[in-house]
Amino acid sequence: MKQLIQNLKTGQTILQEVPAPQVKRGCVLIRTRRSLVSLGTERMLVEFGKANLLEKARQQPDKVKMVLDKIQSDGLMPTLEAVFNKLEQPLPLGYCNVGEVIEVGEGVQDIQVGDRVASNGSHAEVVCVPRNLVTKVPDGVSDEEAAFTVIGSIGLQGIRLLTPTLGETVVVIGLGLIGLLTAELLRLNGCRVVGIDLDEQKLKVAAAKGITTCNPARGDDPVKFVEDLTLGTGADGVIITASAKTNDIISQAARMSRKRGRIVLVGVVGLNLSRAEFYEKELSFQVSCSYGPGRYDDAYEQKGHDYPLPYVRWTENRNFQTILQLISTGLLDVKPLITEVVPLEAYDRVYGDIGSSQAIASILEYPEQVDLRTVVRYHDSAFSAQKGVVGIVGAGNFTKMTMLPALKGTTIKYIASANGLSGTALAQKYGISHSTTDYHELLRDPDVDLVMITTRHNQHARMAVEALRAGKHVFVEKPLAIYKEELEDIIATYLDLPQSRSLTVGFNRRFSPHAQKMKALLGSAPMNVVATMNAGFIPANSWVHDRTVGGGRILGEACHFVDLITYLTGSRVEAVCMNAMGVQPTDTTDNASILLKYENGSTGVINYFANGSKAYSKERVEVYSQERTLVLDNFRTLTGYGFKGFSKMRTSQDKGHKEQFRLLLERIRAGGTSLISFDKLVNTSKATFAALESLKRGEWVKVV
Repeated sequence: MKQLIQNLKTGQTILQEVPAPQVKRGCVLIRTRRSLVSLGTERMLVEFGKANLLEKARQQPDKVKMVLDKIQSDGLMPTLEAVFNKLEQPLPLGYCNVGEVIEVGEGVQDIQVGDRVASNGSHAEVVCVPRNLVTKVPDGVSDEEAAFTVIGSIGLQGIRLLTPTLGETVVVIGLGLIGLLTAELLRLNGCRVVGIDLDEQKLKVAAAKGITTCNPARGDDPVKFVEDLTLGTGADGVIITASAKTNDIISQAARMSRKRGRIVLVGVVGLNLSRAEFYEKELSFQVSCSYGPGRYDDAYEQKGHDYPLPYVRWTENRNFQTILQLISTGLLDVKPLITEVVPLEAYDRVYGDIGSSQAIASILEYPEQVDLRTVVRYHDSAFSAQKGVVGIVGAGNFTKMTMLPALKGTTIKYIASANGLSGTALAQKYGISHSTTDYHELLRDPDVDLVMITTRHNQHARMAVEALRAGKHVFVEKPLAIYKEELEDIIATYLDLPQSRSLTVGFNRRFSPHAQKMKALLGSAPMNVVATMNAGFIPANSWVHDRTVGGGRILGEACHFVDLITYLTGSRVEAVCMNAMGVQPTDTTDNASILLKYENGSTGVINYFANGSKAYSKERVEVYSQERTLVLDNFRTLTGYGFKGFSKMRTSQDKGHKEQFRLLLERIRAGGTSLISFDKLVNTSKATFAALESLKRGEWVKVV
């Protein structure tokens, strides 16, 4: 199938051939018939992509500070590589989609195959969209009209936050597509509406809908205009739907408002507020979030948990329904806003001059016949006579920024990703022959020797078991499992298979040259190891903190250091005790100290903290043994105290990924023992489970 994407590095808009997505639980698969181009939002993305690196930095000063902090902690080259990799990530365009349902995911009961629906799907021939972001289209509404559903909801949500009443005067600043829809919806609400814009064509469209217009470009003073219209009172409310960098718009909104007026920002403008302008009038100011309540809430959007109507009357989905109902009854007329209907293949007529386009609403029309293949081949290669052929499942940040650069020169036949787009971009960049949305293709292909799993944590155990049963060598990026039952299934599967199949977990730090030097210097005597991870803050709504998806950061990340200490001590964890910050810490805490007791008498301490400065080193390891001390700083500098012939070792940051993959592929091609013994992998997983159990019980827990 084809999908429109934006390259943020080059500024190119591309119609890309990608594998069709598969339907997921709680979602519906939609064959697109029409999609609406949001010229304001998509123009910003295109112009940002075309800007040079310095201009990009100026537009995102908050990101510049993050980059500077990363340079200080990780070094210049790793930071630059991360920045350029981020810019190379293709961005799907579009969020106003209308089409026909061709498949329904498990758990969706009220939508059927054949239903015509509107959703926030992208500009793609087939989209997979969660149920709460999909709504049925009434029979009397055309596809072109229904394409306004989502963008209309953006304006509607701004109005709901403003809470206008019958007869109030409301100003809409910026009469682009969202602004025109907002102004018309306000008229339906019984308001006197003033529309302000610099484009005479848009002002004419607004005037035809009964909206009073003001054009600063022809000499109108917006503040004076509103004051005269309201006999000196000022506007009851102002909704800003404009997109501009200047702070003048927010100042104008404040000055044209009446005392105790309300201002809602829907667009993007400078926000250097004048305290005096807001203080003297006791103005209210609020930023509107997209389509309404539920937006960016994984529980609502991804897991399908609706907000109860008696308590949250208007969710984003109910806003979708409202817009369609208004169009269906003829109260909201969107037809005059349609400037052009363009076939998908002629997308460049819309995006070629999007920066200077005078269009109000451009609609893309899709072909009736769609290629629904879940595998697309991009490079010609022969595999049958080779060994060590790799298939990768997962195309997220770890795959893109760490794994694939470390695997250069490796024969990779497949990369699987849920939406097909991210995997396709990586396939093209790294010469991977096949991109797919069905990871079972890797398991069925006899060419593939090694399956590498880098998906979200809740998929690791299930996919590892499937791959092992398919007769593949398996690499799983940590953690191996997030529940004990999953680990037991892996153990049973592994022990039931021929010993020629291997299972490796991505505990790369033991393969760092620093860790290997430490191991050589320390020998086998008992030791005390203190590992501190300055992990950094991750928002509470991140999937990493979801116990059922990410497992929490102790299971998902602190396991790295359990394995590293196990490697350094040469022993297995015998018992664990964990304490965490907070009055009632949960098992997804990311501020905790873990004590490890090893069978050979060694002890380990893992301090996993998320409340430290990003400017400080992210990882630090200290080892004390036989009146000697080793200090490893961020896998860049190793300092020894009390060692004859060794005092310091410096490298660029090296956490062992490249060496880990080199050794793994070498073993698969030539044979040999596992990189990490299976019993050590199991012991590490059990130790992290014991840490969570210890936190609940408030005592030491044995690892059995």
